[in-house]
Amino acid sequence: MSVLADLLATVFERRYRGATEPDRQNRSIQDLARDLLGSSGEVSGMTLARLILDRYTGMDDAAKLGFFTFLTDDLGVDPDVVRDALDAFEANPDRRTYRAFLAAAEPPRQELARRLNQVPGATAKLVAMRRDLLRLARDNPALSVVDLDLRHLFSSWFNRGFLVLRPINWTSPADILEKIIAYEAVHAIDSWDDLRLRLQPADRRCFGFFHPSMPDEPLIFVEVALTSGTPGAIHDLLADTRATITADKADTAVFYSISNCQPGLAGISFGNSLIKQVAADLSQELPNLKTFVTLSPIPALTKWLANTDTALPDDPEERRQITADYLLNAKRPEGGPFDPVARFHLGNGASVHAIHAGADLSPNGLAQSGGMMVNYLYDLALISQNHERFANAAQIAASPEVTALSAARATKD
Repeated sequence: MSVLADLLATVFERRYRGATEPDRQNRSIQDLARDLLGSSGEVSGMTLARLILDRYTGMDDAAKLGFFTFLTDDLGVDPDVVRDALDAFEANPDRRTYRAFLAAAEPPRQELARRLNQVPGATAKLVAMRRDLLRLARDNPALSVVDLDLRHLFSSWFNRGFLVLRPINWTSPADILEKIIAYEAVHAIDSWDDLRLRLQPADRRCFGFFHPSMPDEPLIFVEVALTSGTPGAIHDLLADTRATITADKADTAVFYSISNCQPGLAGISFGNSLIKQVAADLSQELPNLKTFVTLSPIPALTKWLANTDTALPDDPEERRQITADYLLNAKRPEGGPFDPVARFHLGNGASVHAIHAGADLSPNGLAQSGGMMVNYLYDLALISQNHERFANAAQIAASPEVTALSAARATKD
């Protein structure tokens, strides 16, 4: 995998190089964008693209908002032109009229993004630009049309076929390791020693997806513990005093932390492919592994309890019952499980396997779920079946134990 990653990385220049000199005409970023869209020369287009990217990087939020407003108002589709093109295609459906319709239906801001992305290293700049856009769109919902265009493009640019799965270990480059510390979103990594305990032992693994145009930036990574049996508490996995085992003694691979690293790629799904690929690779590397599970937080449990005026009981068994009922039956108004982590794993084809009380006693774990955690089981033989049933009929796969816990809760209501 590392050889393939290196080969793919050579196709792309790693670092962005800004414009060699400032714009002598002192054009606004809006005028630069119009000129780039009208440019037909490769060299002049690259120069304009670098000028735009450099100018954007130096902007404050007010100027960035002005630029996104320009993209929204001035570089969108013209409904009249789209209607005329569609009428022409309906009257004479041939290659020429269809091409004209496609051109009319695509907003110029999409082509602007493509031309900006021709600059080596520009992809990361555009991902950062979308991060700003998502933040500013919270108070300016009209900008969401620009986000739809960038999301459409990013879905193609970051297609699974372009992603490279790379192992991350204690010998990985320091800049990658620093980013693992910074991007860890589930269980904070407090120090380099803490990171070493997660990467160096023989019963630990970490894998990340990388894109050839952003070879030094993980898009998402997963931390894996190789264990004997299925764990029921995160402190058992992360304690610095735990006893390690050799990989050949493990029968279970535990995905205990999955972190998305790029806010600018929100909504572009990598996690489902990552877990399945890692599970498949580990099963080939270590045939002794028979079970693939997560040890997952339940981040919206406390919120749901508050919404339903329900208190989390003191008794651990009753806590497990109410949590099982939540995971199997609590729904969003628009459908699907209320819990975002449940939606993710169940949508990937996992099943709700086991529920644990007192499993995450960190301040965050206690605040989000009263310390409750859950194992989702990735049965490689049933993933596709579970996914189809969940996607088509909203059917949640669960172990008999979890189903019984939920039923016990129902008898008390």
